[in-house]
Amino acid sequence: MQAIIGRFYALCITITLMLANAANAHEIRPAIADLFLENGEYRLEIQLNLEAIIAEIGSEAKNTAESPNADQYDALRALPPAELDAAFDRTEFVEKISVLLDGELTHPVVLSVEIPEIGDVELRRDSHIVVTGNLGNSQELRLGWDAAYGEIVIRLMDEQNDFNAYLTKGSISDPISTIGATVIGFWANLLNYIFVGFDHIIPLGIDHILFVVGLFLLSTRLKPLVWQISAFTAAHTVTLALGVLGILTIPAGIVEPLIAASIVYVCVENIFMTKLSRWRPLLIFGFGLLHGQGFAGALTEFGLTQNNIASGLIGFNLGVELGQITVILVCFLAVGFWFSRRPWYRQYVTIPASVVIALIGSYWVVERIFL
Repeated sequence: MQAIIGRFYALCITITLMLANAANAHEIRPAIADLFLENGEYRLEIQLNLEAIIAEIGSEAKNTAESPNADQYDALRALPPAELDAAFDRTEFVEKISVLLDGELTHPVVLSVEIPEIGDVELRRDSHIVVTGNLGNSQELRLGWDAAYGEIVIRLMDEQNDFNAYLTKGSISDPISTIGATVIGFWANLLNYIFVGFDHIIPLGIDHILFVVGLFLLSTRLKPLVWQISAFTAAHTVTLALGVLGILTIPAGIVEPLIAASIVYVCVENIFMTKLSRWRPLLIFGFGLLHGQGFAGALTEFGLTQNNIASGLIGFNLGVELGQITVILVCFLAVGFWFSRRPWYRQYVTIPASVVIALIGSYWVVERIFL
């Protein structure tokens, strides 16, 4: 038995090192495009990870290390701007951007490409590409983004209009008027941001996923788990709203290490505590405040207009909750349903898994503070 336990712990350490390496990879995030309709033309100013576009790494991977093209991506990330630009096929790029003008398919042309210097290769590099085209006499415009490029957020930059969209899997945006106001409805925007919130947990939010898994590991019964998740949800809902509204903003340099530290704390407590302590829901509420600030940072980056801020907040929060519930259900179906009542569950599941997650969280604390 001791030999089996030893091999199990060795496997846990191996998984830890693999995940730590993945954490050091570049996260796959949606592109963000600002749309301007001016002087009979449309213009898209797109912020994206150009290396991932060239290496054909889309949203099928959580980060660049998980892609079969990871080596190509790393080589591109090390290229200076001029060489990376030379590797960029502009014709192919615009052919995968669909612009429907009154239903007729057209493609833009590339106006400019701005690529930052190499800098720290451990960090992703965001390039800026501007594409443009003529509106002609069209009255409405719809945008499409190829599935191979992952997701994109479209933001219409017009004070008189109220429109943004989150395109996934090669989808096409709703119509955007080129001659009058475009207003996206409450329910349409709510649904749009449910997808944004869910996506921020699965697959993008690995730190939030590990925190929720840590909560699951100690609670083999439903009631304690509900108490913890409820406290976490209530807290991050508050700071998500405060952050997006600009009432409370804590720098990411403070929030991100503390989020990692919250993962470590929960899992260390799992190792040394056999049941839920009285103060744990209160601590989790405090951790939820931190995670809410992390969510707010992501949602603020996407941008919300004044008229759709309520539906965006509600939808994003619902998406986050659906993501968290999905994580718990997966854990329950994979482990909890079958083994949580077994006398060896804590020794062979709770403690080893908590050790692995605590080590990953500890790595993130060091990385986010010092690296």
